[in-house]
Amino acid sequence: MERTHRDPETAILVGVVDATDKSLWSLEASLDELDALAESAGVTVVGRASQRLSAPVSATYIGPGKVEEIGNAIADLGADMVLFDHELSPRQQRNLERDWDTQVIDRTALILDVFAKHARTREGMLQVELAQYEYRLPRLTRMWTHLARQAGGRAGGASGGVGVRGPGETQLEVDRREIGRRISFLKQQIAQLQTQRRQARRQRRRSGLAQISLVGYTNAGKSTLLNALSGSEVYVADQLFATLDPTTRRVELPSSRTALFSDTVGFMQRLPTELMAAFRATLEEVTDADLLLHVVDVTHPDAVLQAETVEQVLADLGMGDVPLVVAANKVDAIAATAGATGDQAPGEREPEAVGDTPGLDHLRDLYPDLVPISALEGKGLDQLLQAIDHELQSRLVDVDALVPYDAGDVLNLLHTHGIVDAETFEESGTRVKARIPRYLVGSVEQYELSAPDDRSRPE
Repeated sequence: MERTHRDPETAILVGVVDATDKSLWSLEASLDELDALAESAGVTVVGRASQRLSAPVSATYIGPGKVEEIGNAIADLGADMVLFDHELSPRQQRNLERDWDTQVIDRTALILDVFAKHARTREGMLQVELAQYEYRLPRLTRMWTHLARQAGGRAGGASGGVGVRGPGETQLEVDRREIGRRISFLKQQIAQLQTQRRQARRQRRRSGLAQISLVGYTNAGKSTLLNALSGSEVYVADQLFATLDPTTRRVELPSSRTALFSDTVGFMQRLPTELMAAFRATLEEVTDADLLLHVVDVTHPDAVLQAETVEQVLADLGMGDVPLVVAANKVDAIAATAGATGDQAPGEREPEAVGDTPGLDHLRDLYPDLVPISALEGKGLDQLLQAIDHELQSRLVDVDALVPYDAGDVLNLLHTHGIVDAETFEESGTRVKARIPRYLVGSVEQYELSAPDDRSRPE
């Protein structure tokens, strides 16, 4: 039966384990994630194939026997494409598409496609487009293989024919130049947005409000949590990478102080380098944070691996030493699985009611102070805000400042967000000795009389 244009595309997943792969993820877990990515892209998975190798095959990544096996599966299942759980070289991709006469997409291209589907703001669209072009540029030759076939390839002429080879090569170079120009333009546009975002962060910093970034594996529930904490309506979907564009909301802490919470793009194992580079401006929302709120989906069977992946990405971004509060999200699903009544607050549940959820005990080993919450049901949020408030207040730094009388806003910041130990009125201003959150140091440093040499001040 012929498929209509409305039928979803179908795919076979291919995963490989080789001695050079340093990933801690199991083959099945990684393929499960690839399956979820395919679903987010609107593709239906109809089969899987896997292989263990000492090293990837240079020409086709997988061995010749596996190439033949997958070719037969494509014919039997009527698959429209093959999705690889690794990044393929342009040569490997071309060879496999030639052998199977079927579209071959690697993990990087699939992630870029999902990102393109979910980008909503101009900044997000620019960043995704840049990543796509940088990925596609070395693969342009694949677009022109039909010219070689038309030039006599089927008749044994490997070098092409008169009137075809030249124009084909010319068009390829034209395309490369055009893409190069587009990449330069996109980088300029993103740089301008990056400057605007940096200025906005400086303005927020002058407000004296703590900057808190929600981080976590994709689909951990960060947007749902931000909505629950702020009463806002950030876009939420049960899909990978549903949120690409940073969203910032004001949230009142138990101490009556206000903090700014920013929802950012979720992380994932083996995120493409093109994507990390393109989203550098967005990720700066994370690198500028005073505190990170790490949201973990405790119901996921690989919750520990997901948490460790996020930790590794943060370390790569130079954020390994930033204060961290961990929210163990979706405990409402734990209660349902364990047969709990759901009337208890997450922090009050009996240990046995949550102990048989995969990964939770190990998460407690990694993060003894984690806060169990249900962002969906709004449970445990008070305890979470208390933990955040405590973490911020526990990192107070000493300041000794002479604040001019015409800088009353700075004096107000010290009283509102810090603890004033001594205050005297002098001829040129108010002498204040106080303990303040580190994120306020930048607001008062120009008035400080002395400061520790080893204190790092935020931008």
